[in-house]
Amino acid sequence: MTEDHLLIATTNRSKAKEIQAFLTPLPIKISHLGTVRLEITFPENKHTFMENARDKSLFYSRFWPGLTLAEDSGLEIEHLGGAPGVLSARFSGPQATDEKNIQKVLELMREVPALRRKARFVSALVLSRKENVLKEITECVEGVIAIEKKGRYGFGYDPIFCYPPLGKTFAQLRPEEKNKISHRGQALKKLKEFITDYLKKSPAPR
Repeated sequence: MTEDHLLIATTNRSKAKEIQAFLTPLPIKISHLGTVRLEITFPENKHTFMENARDKSLFYSRFWPGLTLAEDSGLEIEHLGGAPGVLSARFSGPQATDEKNIQKVLELMREVPALRRKARFVSALVLSRKENVLKEITECVEGVIAIEKKGRYGFGYDPIFCYPPLGKTFAQLRPEEKNKISHRGQALKKLKEFITDYLKKSPAPR
């Protein structure tokens, strides 16, 4: 294998940290948009996670010489018709924060009984290079919306996403525990396998 340089196309430092921790064992340098100077911004305005991830990956691959990884993910709640969906990060408006988004969901679900609180996290990953898609992966994990926030780990909606097999929210799980079962963890496991094979088949300096 030879070393390559992968760009995680996100300014979300929590997400970048989670992805980077998963991929660190690979023989590649890893950066994200918060650590490199690319004076460009991609507008996420598509209708699906995969469309956003694909377009974002291809967009930044125009300006980045190495591998470009984009991920779009979010929460889909059955009772809300799949919302917040692709608007997960902006669900509470232009000045959205994780806390505001969580409070909006809890308010909308306040009177909803346990059997109607089904939800799932979805992760769509796209790896590209020089405007060519190399790999697309979609994974999800089923759960329910908790009555209240629980836990101190994670980010986003983790404090209110309960994983029934463990009886805990994602925010109650340590990062290594969450990564074994999460939507992003499942997708990153497949991506890691793909990149490993890709690097083996591409021994020449890139």
